[in-house]
Amino acid sequence: MEFIGVLIPIFGVFLLGFIGQKVWRFELKPISTIAIYLMSPFLAFRTFYQNDITLDYVYLSIYLVVLCALSIGFCYILAFFNRWDKNMTSGFILASAFMNNGNYGAPLILLIFGEEGFRYAVILMVLQQLIMCTAGIYYAAKGSESGEQAFSPLKEVVKVPIVYGAVLGLLFNWMQLNIGDQVMSAVSMVADATIPTVMIVLGMQLANISLKQLAYGKLAASLSIKLLLAPVIAFTIAFFLPVDDMVKAIMILTAATPTAANTTIYALQFQTKPGFVSSATLLSTLLSIVTIPLLMLLVL
Repeated sequence: MEFIGVLIPIFGVFLLGFIGQKVWRFELKPISTIAIYLMSPFLAFRTFYQNDITLDYVYLSIYLVVLCALSIGFCYILAFFNRWDKNMTSGFILASAFMNNGNYGAPLILLIFGEEGFRYAVILMVLQQLIMCTAGIYYAAKGSESGEQAFSPLKEVVKVPIVYGAVLGLLFNWMQLNIGDQVMSAVSMVADATIPTVMIVLGMQLANISLKQLAYGKLAASLSIKLLLAPVIAFTIAFFLPVDDMVKAIMILTAATPTAANTTIYALQFQTKPGFVSSATLLSTLLSIVTIPLLMLLVL
C-alpha cells in the first residue's frame, strides 16, 4: 500500500494535465518550449550546485552510460531488422532507453531505503538529467519530422541551456561560490516548478492520444526493453562495480522505472513520434505498478 501511496501524486499530476487538455485544448509546443529552455536550466543548476561531488558519481556515471548505450543498441537492432525510418527509430529510442528516476525513482528509493538510499537516488537523478539533455535531445532532433525546419542534432544539443545550467552549477560548487539566499530562493522557485510542468505536459499529451492509432507491436517491444531488459542489464553492470549491495539494488530498481517524462517534452518539441513516446510513458508507468514490486522481491 505504501508503494501505491508513492504513485498517487505522480498520477494525480498527470491527471491534472489530462483534464486540462480535454477541457481547454491548449497548444502544447509553447509550453514544452518554456519547460526546456527557461525552466530546466534552473533545476540543473540547483541540483549540481547543492550536492557534493564524490567518487560515487564515477561509478553511477559508468552505470548510467553503459545502461543507456546498451538499451539504445538494442533499439537499433530492432530498427535494423524492421527497417524503421529515422523518425520511428528515434522515437523508439526515446521511449525505451531513458528512465524516470527523478519524480518516480527518487521517492521510490526514499520509501525503500530511507535517507541513506535517497542520497544515491539524488545522484542518479542529477546524472540522468545530463544524459537526457544531451542524448535525449540528440535523438529527438535527429528523428524530427517537422516540416518547418531541418534540425541538426548536435546543434540542438548545444542550444539547450540545461547543459550550461549544469556546468555552471558544477563550477560554482567546485569553487564554493555563494550566490546568496535571495538569488537561491529565485532559482529554487523556478526549479521546483520544472518537474510538475513536465508532468502536466505529459498528461496533456496523453489526452490527445487515440487508442486506435497505437502501434501495439512496437509498444510491446519498447516496454519489454524498458521494464524487463533494462533491469537485467543493470544487474550485470552492478555486479562488476565496487559498490555495496544497497547501491546495487538501487541501480537495478531505478533501471526498471518507467519511461522518463522528459522524453515526451522532447518528442513534442521536435515532432519525433510524440504520440508513441507518450503512450510508452503512460503504459510503462501503469505496468510498473506490477513489475517493480515483483522486482523488489528478487533484489531486496
